[in-house]
Order: sequence, then structure tokens, then C-alpha cells
Amino acid sequence: MQVEFNLNFWSSLFEIFVINLILSGDNAVVIALATRDLDEKDRRKGIFWGTFGAVTLRIILTTGAALVLTIPYLQALGAILLLGIAVKLFNGEEQQSERMQAPANLTKAISIIILADLLMSLDNVLAVAGAAGGNLALLAIGLAISVPIVIFGSSFLARLMDRWPWIIAVGSGLLGYTAGEMILNDRALVFLREIGPLEHVLPWLLALAVILFGKLFVQLKFLRQNVKEVNPKSNLIRQSSNSPQQIKRHKEDLLQETFVQALAGKDRSGVRRLEKI
Repeated sequence: MQVEFNLNFWSSLFEIFVINLILSGDNAVVIALATRDLDEKDRRKGIFWGTFGAVTLRIILTTGAALVLTIPYLQALGAILLLGIAVKLFNGEEQQSERMQAPANLTKAISIIILADLLMSLDNVLAVAGAAGGNLALLAIGLAISVPIVIFGSSFLARLMDRWPWIIAVGSGLLGYTAGEMILNDRALVFLREIGPLEHVLPWLLALAVILFGKLFVQLKFLRQNVKEVNPKSNLIRQSSNSPQQIKRHKEDLLQETFVQALAGKDRSGVRRLEKI
């Protein structure tokens, strides 16, 4: 395909660049969330290959954007999948000291980046395709020059998340908000916009739901790990002076107390407390 570097080319290229610059915020959040638990070396690999794969898929998706977006409930399905990703990416402060190990989790991080970007791109590709005017070379160049911005932005966000873990909740909530907008933009669900204030409320409700369910997911996971790590041959079991009923009741009381404190985010030493008994 012959490319003419005329005024129309440069204006269209600038338009694509601006569109991708605006849309890169969500991408940077996903990449930062997916790679924040990798060590520095693997984080750089994850950011690069995740961004590369996401941009490649976006180019392919954009070429068939008009056909893809006519499929009923496709964006709604993508929104549901994105909500699941947002909850799984939500890790509280309890997880900050647990770094993922390569290579398995590096591959997992890259796949999450590509999948999430694919889901979020469904309602954005038409704008990029329209700006490119069917010129694939123009489209590829415009997306390619956006890559450094995404890489820099995601690296910066990942460092901020290391320092201030509460940003993780904000990022996950943003993905929930995006999922709400995707549902409202689905052609088969446009009637939802006519139901009272739902058009403005739904994205915020899903953002809040992601944060709440994400926090609950983390606390339950923390509790489950505590229970699994309790030594079955602890001193509690060895105390012959207690009857089996007393031991069972005492264990149930301890587990209930650990569960309540874990949900409140106050207990990070449940394993040590149980093992000392």
C-alpha cells in the first residue's frame, strides 16, 4: 500500500494519536495492575510484550470494527468479563510483599493485559477506524507511536502502586466504571439509558462493586491461606487434658475470630496466633 505523506495524512495521524492518547489511560491502569507484583526485570518484559500484543490485536480488531460492534450483547459480555478481571486484579496491602515468580506469572500477566485491552477496545475502535479512513498503514503508524506513552504511563503507575497501595483500588474501580459504560453502549441494551438516572449511576455502581467485592475476595483468600497453613499437629491437638469436644469448640472459636478480624482487615498474623496455642 502506497502512503502519501500529505496534509491529510498528517492530520489523520494526529487525530489517531490524540484518540489513542485519551484511551491509553485505561490501558496503562490494566498494565500497571497486572505487572505490579512482578520483579523489576519481569515487569519490564510484561509491560513491553503486553503492550505489543494489545496493540497488535487492536489493529486487527479495528479493521473489522463495524462488523464486530453489530453483534448484540457482545459489549455486555465483554463488560462482564472485564468485571471479573478487575476483581481478580484487586489485591490489598496484604499482598504487596508477595511477588510473583517468573515465568508462569509473567505469561499470566501478559495474557491479562491483552485480554483486558481487547475487551475495553470494543467500544473505541470505531473512532480510530474512522480517523484512519481505511488506511491500514496510517492506522498501524498511529497506534505504534502511542506505545511509548502506554509503556511509560504503566511503568509510572506500577511504581506508584508499590508506594501507595490504595491506588490499586482506584484502578480496579476505574475498570468497573469502564465496564458500566460498555454495557450502556451495547446496541442491544440502549434502552437502559432511558431508565431514570441509570445512565449516570450504573458505571459508578459497578466501580463501587468492584472495590467492595475485590476487598472481600482478598480477605477471604487471606483467611483461606491461614486455615490451610495451620499445623494439624499443633499443641492444641496434643493437649490431652482437653476433651475432643472442647478442642473442637476451641478451634471453631479461633477460626471464627480470625475470620471476623480478617474481614475487617485487622488480622495479619492469624497463622502465628493459631500455631502458638
